[in-house]
Amino acid sequence: MSGWTTLQDDRIGLLSDTHGVVDRTELAIECLLKAGATTILHLGDLGSEQVIDQLVGLPVRLVFGNVDQDRAFSTYASRLDLVVDHPTMRLCVGGRRIIATHGHLETEMAQAVEARPDFIIHGHSHLIRDETLDGIRFLNPGAVHRAAVWSVATLEPATGRFSVIELPR
Repeated sequence: MSGWTTLQDDRIGLLSDTHGVVDRTELAIECLLKAGATTILHLGDLGSEQVIDQLVGLPVRLVFGNVDQDRAFSTYASRLDLVVDHPTMRLCVGGRRIIATHGHLETEMAQAVEARPDFIIHGHSHLIRDETLDGIRFLNPGAVHRAAVWSVATLEPATGRFSVIELPR
């Protein structure tokens, strides 16, 4: 599919809204890897270069959120050989089409809906979400910071299994 990246992953790790909190980001990544994530998608609001540093050497893709300095962070992440799909990533995994974005840009969300993927994955709200609307499944892993429950999640696209992992306080 043109414009779509195909990944051979069984389980994708999802995290969002780390807001520059390095130690909790490190814990979140450890939890995702322990849960068997083979690719990690950071859904934006990284919040600092130090959080970006935590992603180096990992199988990670990222978009930026409303608190991220798009241009500066993009340049920094690219220098570290991280894959930046900002503002929207389009993936084919396990025979399913996935669009991921932070969720704060209305035009990106509208275009994602128009594309009719199997999953739209986003962050921004700091709330866990698993909702199907008009045949599209919307998923949000919650937030690593500034949330009542700190959480990440895994997705097995082929089966649709979405598992939320609560981070210890």
